[in-house]
Amino acid sequence: MASHSRRPGPATRARGGSRRRRLPLRLLLPLLVLVALAAMLMLRGYTHSEILADHRVQAPAPTDKVPEKILEGGPVIDARGGRTESLSVPDRRMVLTFDDGPDPVWTPRVLDVLKKHDAHAVFFVTGTMASRYPDLVQRMVDEGHELGLHTFNHPDLSLQSKERIDWELSQNQLAITGAAGVRTSLFRPPYSSFSDAMDNKSWPVTEYIGSLGYITVVNNTDSEDWQRPGVDEIIRRATPKNGEGAIVLMHDSGGDRSQTVTALDRFLPDLKKQGYEFDNLTEALDAPSAMSPVAGSELWKGKAWVFLVHASEKVTSGLAVGLAIVGTLVIGRFVLMLLLSGVHARRVRRRGFGWGPPVTEPVTVLVPAYNEAKCIENTVRSLMDSDHPIEVLVIDDGSDDGTARIVEAMNLPNVRVIRQLNAGKPAALNRGLANARYDIVVMMDGDTVFEPSTVRELVQPFGDPKVGAVAGNAKVGNKDSLIGAWQHIEYVMGFNLDRRMYDILGCMPTIPGAVGAFRRSALVPIGGMSDDTLAEDTDVTMALHRAGWRVVYAENARAWTEAPETVQQLWSQRYRWSYGTMQAIWKHRRAVIEKGHSGRFGRVGLPFVSLFMIVAPLLAPLIDVFLLYGIVFGPTQKTIMAWLGVLAVQAVCAAFAFRLDRERMTHLISLPLQQILYRQLMYVVLLQSWITALTGGRLRWQKLRRTGVVEAPGGSVPGPRAQSSDDRRPVA
Repeated sequence: MASHSRRPGPATRARGGSRRRRLPLRLLLPLLVLVALAAMLMLRGYTHSEILADHRVQAPAPTDKVPEKILEGGPVIDARGGRTESLSVPDRRMVLTFDDGPDPVWTPRVLDVLKKHDAHAVFFVTGTMASRYPDLVQRMVDEGHELGLHTFNHPDLSLQSKERIDWELSQNQLAITGAAGVRTSLFRPPYSSFSDAMDNKSWPVTEYIGSLGYITVVNNTDSEDWQRPGVDEIIRRATPKNGEGAIVLMHDSGGDRSQTVTALDRFLPDLKKQGYEFDNLTEALDAPSAMSPVAGSELWKGKAWVFLVHASEKVTSGLAVGLAIVGTLVIGRFVLMLLLSGVHARRVRRRGFGWGPPVTEPVTVLVPAYNEAKCIENTVRSLMDSDHPIEVLVIDDGSDDGTARIVEAMNLPNVRVIRQLNAGKPAALNRGLANARYDIVVMMDGDTVFEPSTVRELVQPFGDPKVGAVAGNAKVGNKDSLIGAWQHIEYVMGFNLDRRMYDILGCMPTIPGAVGAFRRSALVPIGGMSDDTLAEDTDVTMALHRAGWRVVYAENARAWTEAPETVQQLWSQRYRWSYGTMQAIWKHRRAVIEKGHSGRFGRVGLPFVSLFMIVAPLLAPLIDVFLLYGIVFGPTQKTIMAWLGVLAVQAVCAAFAFRLDRERMTHLISLPLQQILYRQLMYVVLLQSWITALTGGRLRWQKLRRTGVVEAPGGSVPGPRAQSSDDRRPVA
């Protein structure tokens, strides 16, 4: 049922009469959020060498095109400006070099040892690590060490194009600039060795890099600490012979470097006693510093890069933690649903179960209707087949399509029509309450069809005097379409399984508008149906809890409803549900601090609804983003297995729910597709609801179109059903 609302005006037209199409904010903002999230994840993957990384290593090649003075020269190669020179470190001068860092664990320990022994070194940092740990790069510079480039992603440059080489160097330089505000002219190729290992594949790269203004630094003493051969062996391999000068290769990243740190602590004082000095490369060569400060736009570009990398680390790490927490909670909820719904089914199905004395007295059925001319007859006739004594009140809420006249022309016993000016569904229901003859009142939508036993099953729980309201079992009738099948799964698994759990926990959050029953004596003291929210069914249910009434679920009280058949209609329905639920939660937030039954609902029911209906669905696209990322860039097999594991848990819950509701399992075939596509729609709807709530916007009732294909199984409802009124909310 919907109230009158002004139709939107014509779309804005550009000059010349053409219609200007604008992407709606409800689509634009979620799309921007998803794009930003994907960009953050891609950036994180790039700086973790998961994206664009190339781990190939060139096989040895001939050396006939490499100049002899390079092969037989020192470890410092200067190919700048067309030169072909090599330099060696003087005797008793040692240059310690550390590759592949900085590492958050081992680099600080290496720096501590160097500081302890008043030694300097050259750190050939990768862009990935420098971007992630800029504070360590800054510490290196502050403590007098020299920096060198070691590419961004550590590829073998002899296998790369010039464009990729340029990219690796520029990005590496950008990371250093952003971290420490300097640039360097030193470069060490990944997978490099001694100068005599230069070959026909690596020498052209060295020449090209020299043309860019970089000095290539290899080594002539290799500690081979990456093999972790033991502290004594590292010291032996790193110690030059006969007091010769040396450039020593070590590592401060890439694995466990505890042996390197221990060896360094012994190595430094021992060689100092032999007269060695531990200098930066340019100090050892008595050359100008290889580092120079950067200012202006280049500096800010570097700082912006480091900021974005840090943001991506924090955002994706936070989301990963949040996803793990929510995933744990969701799995816990699935387990809780399975256990408690099973308990509920065993309790209400055991032999001799009863709510109390059988309820046989007549009840009043309220049918609010706004422009229901094409379906109101089917609705009313389904009630006439009821096997429980009823009176029917059709409250015509200002219809202009003859809804009231159709009901009056049926001339059925115990059916009354009440007319009022259009005032909305809550007002129509309150008008019906004021005119009801009986204390027990059943409420249904104007386009819903009841089975003959629905009313009887729905009112039996009122045999317990503590019960103030009863939720029925809303079923999707048009489940043969894909969208209908998805909603069918959602109704059976999500809504009805939830209702069983909430019944056991004593915190049912919603009586569905399609099929619910109330004590009038419970509704009147709380003011009846409120129009404070767009989810009047959730609002009134929460109010009944706070008033101390018990709310339960009657599984056999089935009502058949037609779910939206288009994405737009589904969008409108769920948007109203989500926004209305947010309003209801906010309205009843004080229940959290109240005592008694109200406090129990506030501390159990409200957190459940808030977490699993409002918060958790917002993270739904994150699952798919991480899934796609893991399949393309991560451990594909593990990612797929993890996703299949989650899907298996959902399938078990769905199958259990279908078994409890005695539904055919064939509709579960579409469950995997539902989990991928349906979540995205719910994400956008919820995000739009959040935007509406946070901006203080107001949402009006919408009227959904129906096809009129739903009838109660085995019922005698004649004729087709057609368009209905507003969307219905089966459950929270």
